[in-house]
Amino acid sequence: MTLAQLKYAITIADVKSMNKVARKLYISQPSLSASIKSLEEELGIEIFRRSNRGVSLTPDGEEFIGYARQVVDQYRLVESRYIAKEKVKKKFSVSMQHYTFAVQAFVELVKQFGMDEYEFAIYETKTHEVIEDVERFKSEIGILYLNDFNRKVLTKLFRDNSLEFHEILECSIYVYMAKSHPLAWKEEIELEELAEYPCLAFDQGDNNSFYFAEEVLSTYEYKRLIKANDRATFLNLMIGLNGYTLCSGIICEELNGSEYCAVKLKSDEKMTIGYLVRKGVTVSSLGQKYLEEIAKFKDKALG
Repeated sequence: MTLAQLKYAITIADVKSMNKVARKLYISQPSLSASIKSLEEELGIEIFRRSNRGVSLTPDGEEFIGYARQVVDQYRLVESRYIAKEKVKKKFSVSMQHYTFAVQAFVELVKQFGMDEYEFAIYETKTHEVIEDVERFKSEIGILYLNDFNRKVLTKLFRDNSLEFHEILECSIYVYMAKSHPLAWKEEIELEELAEYPCLAFDQGDNNSFYFAEEVLSTYEYKRLIKANDRATFLNLMIGLNGYTLCSGIICEELNGSEYCAVKLKSDEKMTIGYLVRKGVTVSSLGQKYLEEIAKFKDKALG
């Protein structure tokens, strides 16, 4: 296996056409095909499926390309630093469910390290994409939650994709709403009291299984339900429609403002928020620092 073969495979995965890649890389199509076939034989897997419409990655191929990208990226860093003598920015990226505190930790990380020597990326996205981003090396760390309902299914998915979940904090369930909500004054709220108000849930797209829901009690038959795909819309609906969502109860007024509150839900249900990483891959210094910032919210988690 050579670096050239890895680069060929990555380019084919991106372009999805042997002919186009051959022209782009100025090599003959038969030579390119022979190189990929040799790589597949050496690895003992089929990386690409060939058809009249082009090529596509097999499941084994998707996993291999994730590793190949990491190897090629690391080689480019070494090449730029020691051969071209360039000053290369270190990179850190994280994918997460919609947690304000995880964004706040990212903000603190960027403030501490600055952007002159570092390149940062943050993806606040769907549950399945958090898992996929870490599995494919798009993000070094993923932030999501487990509970008694989804733990078995998601843990198997983590295991099948060579991922590891590590607990950060465990918390009770809270009703997140605007301070203007008619029930905001209460110390504790029963689920039945919320029946006349719209429950807000994050849309999970094609992967809309209850196991991928960001909100606990996802199988409950809500009388009124509104799905949205971003946190800003949630906040607007909380004020405009007296909407609410179920969450950890950790509030970051620095980002969302002081117009919102969290009231404990009368339930024994717990949620475990943690981070997801590739199995066997050492977390970078930036990743470690980000996890330290996340851990600071453990003391702020409501009982």
